[in-house]
Amino acid sequence: MSEPRLPPVLLPDSGASGSGSESPGESTSATAHGPTSGSIFTGDPLAEQTLESHSVYNGVLLRVYADRVRAPDGHISQREYVRHPGAVVVVPLLDDGQVLLERQYRYPLRRTFIEFPAGKIDPGESLLACAQRELMEETGYHADQWLHLGGFHNAIGYSDEKIEVFLARELVHVSDPRTDAGEVLAVFSVPWEQVLDWARDGTVTDVKTIVCGYWLERYLAGDWIGR
Repeated sequence: MSEPRLPPVLLPDSGASGSGSESPGESTSATAHGPTSGSIFTGDPLAEQTLESHSVYNGVLLRVYADRVRAPDGHISQREYVRHPGAVVVVPLLDDGQVLLERQYRYPLRRTFIEFPAGKIDPGESLLACAQRELMEETGYHADQWLHLGGFHNAIGYSDEKIEVFLARELVHVSDPRTDAGEVLAVFSVPWEQVLDWARDGTVTDVKTIVCGYWLERYLAGDWIGR
């Protein structure tokens, strides 16, 4: 597939350097952290250059960085962002057309959400192995058929997280869920079309679940081949 044609980028004249830009020849340092190219396209004119990168928080799951960058117009800015190990979400489609969902309390929003099973990728773990593990741990189901539908970046303004989507079919219930301590959720099933209805009326607002619902609709209509 050929790359899409991009419109030309018109940059404002940066003029003389001021408080928001560096003087010519000012020494800077870039580290391995933070984006340096900014795009899959070679020679992206919108790419920002990392000048300095600072880790400001290292948690169990997330790492927060504050980087100093030079924008294409020469302006020097700070970019604050979260590094995430990546995640997988599973769309478990039962033989009768229902899907498995979960109700789980999400502390940042202080309320319970309806979601598809999902979880972060462990170090060294393949995408498929993560999907299979999360499905078993959170629902107690095993799937004989797996299809990678694709992936998406869910928070590009402040995180590098990417969520990979797997469709699981030919499901067999083999055990009770084996969730981690402190991970409390309720598993239930509904017709897959219900996910779209809930997305439209605001019952479901979790972005990965909304994306998965519409991708599943496209797949079942024969418009989505998967990868």
